[in-house]
Amino acid sequence: MGGCLAKPKNDGDDSVHNVEFAGGNVHLITTKESWDQKLTEARRDGKIVIANFSASWCGPCRMIAPFYCELSEKHPSLMFLTLDVDELTEFSTSWDIKATPTFFFLKDGQQIDKLVGANKPELQKKITSIVDSETPRQK
Repeated sequence: MGGCLAKPKNDGDDSVHNVEFAGGNVHLITTKESWDQKLTEARRDGKIVIANFSASWCGPCRMIAPFYCELSEKHPSLMFLTLDVDELTEFSTSWDIKATPTFFFLKDGQQIDKLVGANKPELQKKITSIVDSETPRQK
């Protein structure tokens, strides 16, 4: 499935930078402090975090962004975050991002799963699996 590995040369067209990566219940993370704040909030509220490490110039990232926003609206029990790897370069490097988009699934700040690439069915499957495992079953 789609994934971007390198930033293309700037051709002077900034239109790719106008894509909406945050919407629905997606929180755009622009600082390490806001990341820490959201993780603390998720821990406090018992929410699992899905963190989308993406880039404004990445075609597959732009393609999956609306779907990611849709998922955030369908699953309010989860916390959806988006980070631009170019804006938080050092922080992204600490997560060993090799391609964008990369989705990390975190519980209590610890990684429980990961998905590399803009694979809609697999992203949906992983989220459904997490929601199902967190929902107490009625007998």
